[in-house]
Amino acid sequence: MRVLIIGYGSIAKKHHAALKKLRNDIDVYALRSQKNQKEIEGVKSIYSWEEAPTDLDFIIISNPTSEHAKSIIEASKLNVPLFIEKPPLFHLTEKNEVLNALSNKQITTYCAFPLRFHPVIQWLKTNLDPSEILEFRAYCGSFLPDWRPNEDYTKNYSAIKQLGGGVHLDLIHELDYLKWIFGLPKSSKGFTKKVSNLEINSVDSTTYFVEYMSSLGVVQLNYFRKQAKRTFEYVTSEDSFQADLLNYTVTNSKGEVVFETVKEKTDLYVQQMEYFLDKIESKSILMNSFEESCETLALCLNVEEL
Repeated sequence: MRVLIIGYGSIAKKHHAALKKLRNDIDVYALRSQKNQKEIEGVKSIYSWEEAPTDLDFIIISNPTSEHAKSIIEASKLNVPLFIEKPPLFHLTEKNEVLNALSNKQITTYCAFPLRFHPVIQWLKTNLDPSEILEFRAYCGSFLPDWRPNEDYTKNYSAIKQLGGGVHLDLIHELDYLKWIFGLPKSSKGFTKKVSNLEINSVDSTTYFVEYMSSLGVVQLNYFRKQAKRTFEYVTSEDSFQADLLNYTVTNSKGEVVFETVKEKTDLYVQQMEYFLDKIESKSILMNSFEESCETLALCLNVEEL
């Protein structure tokens, strides 16, 4: 199996590690932006699209979001499936040009949202009846400097608005799993702002107000919470519940455990990659295509910066 990775950063390393757990016979190439970068063990560096092998099995797009449109269009010329890191694009104005390139070659696409493989999210997907939910709150807060401890957070794309940084884009997962479980909302509106003293020029706090036919909810995201928290709370006419994505539990208002599983965070990337490989090898339809993921991006970008 031959794979080309566009942009070999921290997230690409996770996808590569997942691949190595699933396949022994992989040749991995990385399209690098500069020739003076350190070589990567087990990866063959190339520096132009012309150097890409012609017999690739698929391509991973994991460079900064601001480069996605250009990379997807170039990758489509190689006529292989694309595994696209979220969010799919920087601006929705790029969507039609990218869609044209993909449809001309009938390219199979998948946009990576690993939380769809989280046991708690899958339990919610299976067990929740959206019509019974009256109110909900999706929350994700963590401290950006802790995300990549061995890197200067101020130089990472998350900190730089021009590269596609911003908490609403980084944590688009919450909107994606809401859409996956509940469907597209009737309406959604967000407000975003830089409120902390983090040394970044991207926004670090976003709140969305989301309306469904039978419920109203809030999605809150931030880069500055030092005690990480990722939860989904929901209220029905009978009880209230909290799904804790960091502790892999769902509890009711009495603190009783409704669902619990072993905490296996790193396996989400393996499960996601296993799903992708199975679908492309069996030539089956993948969930969350590029076009579908743009629906989530439209919700994400419907924000007013304050």
